[in-house]
Amino acid sequence: MTNKSHVYINYDIVQTLRSKCEETNDWSSLVNRLFLAFGNIHFLSHSFLQKKPNGLGCPVEKQQVQQTFEIIKTQLSQEVLIQLVGIAQEALRYSVSNNEEITPELLSSIVILFQCSQFIDAQWQHTLLPDLCEVIASMSHTMQDSLVKYLIEPVLNSEQSSEALFISLLDTFHQLIRIRLVGRSPKDKKVSPYQDSPVINATKCIAILYRLNEQQNFVSYTSFYNDAINDNLEIKIDIPNYKERKGFSFCDFPFVLSPTAKADILKVESVFQMRHELQDAFFRALFEGVNSPYLVLGIRRDHIVSDTLHQLEQKTIHDLKKQLRVQFVGEEGVDEGGVQKEFFQLVIRELFDPKYGMFKMNEESRLYWFTPNPAQDRDSTAEFRLAGLLLGLAVYNSVILDLHLPLALYKKLMGIEVGIPELKQLDPQLGRNLEKLLTFQGDVQAEFDQPFQVDLESFGQIYTSDLKPMGSNIHLTNDNRHEFVDLYAKFVLNQSIQKEFEAFREGFELLCQDNAINIFRPEEIEQLICGSSDLDFEALERSTVYDGGWTKDSSIIRHFWEIVHEFTYEEKKKLLFFATGSDRAPIGGLSKLQFVIAKNGPDSDRLPTSHTCYNVLLLCEYNSKEKLRERLLTSISNAEGFGMI
Repeated sequence: MTNKSHVYINYDIVQTLRSKCEETNDWSSLVNRLFLAFGNIHFLSHSFLQKKPNGLGCPVEKQQVQQTFEIIKTQLSQEVLIQLVGIAQEALRYSVSNNEEITPELLSSIVILFQCSQFIDAQWQHTLLPDLCEVIASMSHTMQDSLVKYLIEPVLNSEQSSEALFISLLDTFHQLIRIRLVGRSPKDKKVSPYQDSPVINATKCIAILYRLNEQQNFVSYTSFYNDAINDNLEIKIDIPNYKERKGFSFCDFPFVLSPTAKADILKVESVFQMRHELQDAFFRALFEGVNSPYLVLGIRRDHIVSDTLHQLEQKTIHDLKKQLRVQFVGEEGVDEGGVQKEFFQLVIRELFDPKYGMFKMNEESRLYWFTPNPAQDRDSTAEFRLAGLLLGLAVYNSVILDLHLPLALYKKLMGIEVGIPELKQLDPQLGRNLEKLLTFQGDVQAEFDQPFQVDLESFGQIYTSDLKPMGSNIHLTNDNRHEFVDLYAKFVLNQSIQKEFEAFREGFELLCQDNAINIFRPEEIEQLICGSSDLDFEALERSTVYDGGWTKDSSIIRHFWEIVHEFTYEEKKKLLFFATGSDRAPIGGLSKLQFVIAKNGPDSDRLPTSHTCYNVLLLCEYNSKEKLRERLLTSISNAEGFGMI
């Protein structure tokens, strides 16, 4: 057998062979040496190694590899380069076909192949990238993590940082997926992402980067969304594969899916469940008598919380999974979505009203949080369970709520730990005070004389709690202040409201435990429930529908959009709230909002009004652009509650 040490290659060998080849004008010796080294993964893994490896960093001299590939590209023909790729490809495929385990030693060969930009160019006809992805996808997590660490390690004296190399590597995998699904040209035949191994393997490679990014925060989580996957997602294939574990599913790699795609998956799943419950209700009616196919709530407006609580408590889990229908007692009308939306607006508004004492608002952040009540026992938290259930019902029925809750809540619902960053968002002043404690230059114990305790004010009573066992006997010092701050944040976000939150989560999980909600990040759940703060009014204009004889070309409509596009961001939020009951856009943007502008009579001094339940803005045919602007600004600036009608 050939000795590996005799066929390795490095930059010095390449330079020596290059000089000889230039003298003789015969490049066969360099080409043969390259073919021999690249034709066997084991030989390649002994090439371009660090002369003084430290055992911690990348074992490959990446800069020398890059210089070698420059020589190959400039001195040798394109035909030789293609042959070299083919030889390396055969070596990789031989390794895969023999189920050869990738050892730390063999990682070097993969690192080397990644140093030639042309080898990993997804648009190049002879690209090696699909084969590299297949090998990487077959590695253990430990090997994958080591490989990525080597690939993003900066070369000595290079201007490229680890972050830049990480972004480049992520783009490389994204590009392969785009090329496979969208095609290099319009003539290319498109493939299903569920039957295309390069797409599946590239997605698994992105998973490695996502895992690292969760620790290092190189890029925003949104950088992992892949438009080609989202545009070609086949939900009717993906959901069964995910639920039944019978095939590849992008739901197992949710970081590539946009919030819009995830919301579509959740909606399809909910509709399927509703249909199942509908069919089940009809069959049961044949044997058990009348059984409503819907979740019907008959609500008195002046008893909205108590009626909702009482009726939902009587419902089974099967009832809750039916499509919601709301009827306000004494009022006619079929709930086609508008009454349902109004119901959620009113009951949520009532539950968060200070008179109930369930939630309190932080004046600086304008965010709501559970009101701690140490005197409250577990049996008296029914209203919190109702609040959680209403959130779950809103998600299940695709209703956006006008809620102002911190990210901490959504993280806690997903079982993700919360601490100082989340506390700073909820209570900025408290966050600043705790940070000052951490940076205080003097003697903390002498200055503050504080034990490991916290005083909690609740409904006029002061309760003192230990932050850790025997906290009253432990003094805050310079040495333990980091522990104090950490425990303080966890007390505010966890222990102090544990009973309230557990009841809330119990209600939420009645509908949102074993469904596609688990593929969302906390930030995306917030978007799902409350909508997005990204307001694209150009998109809203393109999707708006007109009623009463108006069209997009009517002069008042043209004036309306000219005025709106000149609005400040805050004025746009007020307009959206006035017309829809929420100042946020649904997932997917304002183009997804079914917005209607309707004629409300001829010119008059009446103010614009709205049907927030149906996203309808009613305008008189004002006789001038100035009058329209004045009337519109007056309405949106003085509107309170959830619209005017």
